[in-house]
Amino acid sequence: MDGAAEREFREYVAARQGALFRSALLLTGHRQDAEDLLQTALAKLATRWTSLRGSGSPDAYLRKILYHQQVSLWRRMRHRRERAYAELPEPVAQVADPAGTTALRVALAEALRGLTPRQRAVIVLRYYEDLPEAEIATILSCSVGTVRSQTHRTLARLRVSCPELSLTMEMR
Repeated sequence: MDGAAEREFREYVAARQGALFRSALLLTGHRQDAEDLLQTALAKLATRWTSLRGSGSPDAYLRKILYHQQVSLWRRMRHRRERAYAELPEPVAQVADPAGTTALRVALAEALRGLTPRQRAVIVLRYYEDLPEAEIATILSCSVGTVRSQTHRTLARLRVSCPELSLTMEMR
């Protein structure tokens, strides 16, 4: 990568790192895993930067890298049932935080962890990234109908596993 391309890449990362990290965090559910996932994805993006910088859409390529890298990790970890934590997580029911939004976020994060990799990706891409169904279908290498049905099933599953979310949605 030449000096100008490297400067452009650094500027791109500096401008987009917050949003990219949030996407990685939503896909992984853990801060350290999100940092690792984003670092790997950015390293892969850097190798292709000179050909992508003129396309005008490195975000789409990076989202695809993030998703595929996370799916690869899920596949490798499929049989691993235990997860190491610095501190034991508190159950959602025992959250003594008076702020309702914090409790809702904790409950939603727990519900998202219970989703399959594809369900989680569909919800993140559709409602967090606010991508159209056609673009999600391209990223996930499936049809638009599959994206719609996965979205419908996943929202139904979230309403069951996180009833607080349904109440919040009804109030709006």
